[in-house]
This record gives sequence, structure tokens and C-alpha cells, in this order.
Amino acid sequence: MLAGTDGWPAPAKINLFLHVTGRRDDGYHTLQTLFQFLDVGDTLHFRVRDDGVIRRTANPDLPDEDLAVRAARALREHTGCGLGVDIAIDKVLPAGAGLGGGSSDAATTLIALDRLWGTAIGREEMLRIAARLGADVPVFVFGHAAWAEGIGECLTVAAPREAWYCVICPPVHVDTGAVFADRQLTRNSPMITIRDFLAGRAGNDLEVVTRRLFPAVGEALDWLSRYAPARMTGSGSAVFAEVPDADRARHILERMPSGFKGFVARGVNRHPLSNSR
Repeated sequence: MLAGTDGWPAPAKINLFLHVTGRRDDGYHTLQTLFQFLDVGDTLHFRVRDDGVIRRTANPDLPDEDLAVRAARALREHTGCGLGVDIAIDKVLPAGAGLGGGSSDAATTLIALDRLWGTAIGREEMLRIAARLGADVPVFVFGHAAWAEGIGECLTVAAPREAWYCVICPPVHVDTGAVFADRQLTRNSPMITIRDFLAGRAGNDLEVVTRRLFPAVGEALDWLSRYAPARMTGSGSAVFAEVPDADRARHILERMPSGFKGFVARGVNRHPLSNSR
């Protein structure tokens, strides 16, 4: 499927587990995680310009230099393309939720403009640009659920079960930098295998620190755990639980505490634009 210029999807992601395995000399943390996409996300719209101007339109609540704009600039600088673009985003995914909203927007921008500008750089070159934009951007360009290592750039195709999820977003923006900088963060988790993950020997090393720094995340985890085992995605704030079907997820959401937001989602292993490159 190749999306047209009027509506390019930017799906959410969840981390089915996340372990911090070390810290490099440059300050970046090494990780192990399993990424899966959700069938919920933002939608981006692009209008190619002949004057070389790159700007985001119709989103007064977003910063002028968001990741989508930065991605467009990075692609233009890398390729020498003289075209520009207006970018509008139908924003669904909250910032600071660990759902990869900004990273997904950036990846969709790279994929769309590579097509619309005719730069045709290919996935491997695009992955190198994506890695410079942020640790979560490469998996969206990669286009498939993935087992990730290193700082998130070493990706291997994975096929977790495409389950139904109930996702809860408490009213808090989690500062990922603050979580990773916290002295109490576990930074030496042993490497595991997919077999370990399937056996339940995996969790999220960021949860303890995030609970302490952002108590609303802990409240969301505790509440959702009444219905099914709840986990935090990324550094939060969003938490999720696997459920048997969409009806069960909706049943849980009907009982959600005041102030929380949530949605029903299906896990998907292929990015909706995976065939457009």
C-alpha cells in the first residue's frame, strides 16, 4: 500500500519490555527491547513546495522545529534536494507518553518525502538519517516489529503476537532525560534472549524511577493491573495491558479514573508504509 499525499500514517509503538544493559562513554545507554506497532497513530499531510521552504502548518500547539521538520531538513541536507514542503499533523498520540509519537512522525516524514521529492535513497541510507534524529526513529523506518539492541539502532525482525491492548495515558508528560539521568536507574541488566522474554523473564527497567518521579504513572499501572498485568511502554507515561479482545478493552476504559485518557489498540507487526519504500 502506498499512501497518497493526503494522509500518511504514523503509528504508535509499544515496548513489550525494556532493559538497560549498560552506559557508553558518550553517555548513551545501551538497551534491549522489543518494539511492536499499534493500529493507532498520527496522520501527516504534505504539500511539496518549489521554493525550498520547510515549515509545519496548522499545528499551533506543536513547536516550529518538531521532529517532523527536523527530519525534512535532514533529508534535504543529505540529498541536496532543492524542494521544500508544508507539513500538517493530525496529532493523536500524546507527547511524553512513550508511544513514539514524535519519532513516528519523523520516520513518516522521511518515508513520504523520499517518495514525494524523488530522492529515492533506499532504506539503509534512510536508517542512518533516522538514527541521527532519535533512538526510536529507526524502528519506524525499519518497518517491522523488531528486537532492538545497542542504543536502539541494532534491529532484528521479530514477530510477537498481534494482541489487543488497553492503553491508558495519565495526565503527565514524562521527561525521558530525567529518567535516564536518575542515579537509581538500573544500568546493568544482563542480556536476555527471546526465549527469556517469552518465558516472562523481562520487564521495564525504567518503571521504578518513573513511578517515583511521576507518581501518576504508578497510579495508572496500579489501576490497570486490577484488570490485567500492566506494563509501561518506554519511559512512560502510557501504560498498557494485553486483553482478550477489543470488547474487553472497552469494558476497562469505561471504568477509567477521571483525568485519565485511553484507547483500544491492536498490535501490528508491519508498519502501514512498509511497502511504500
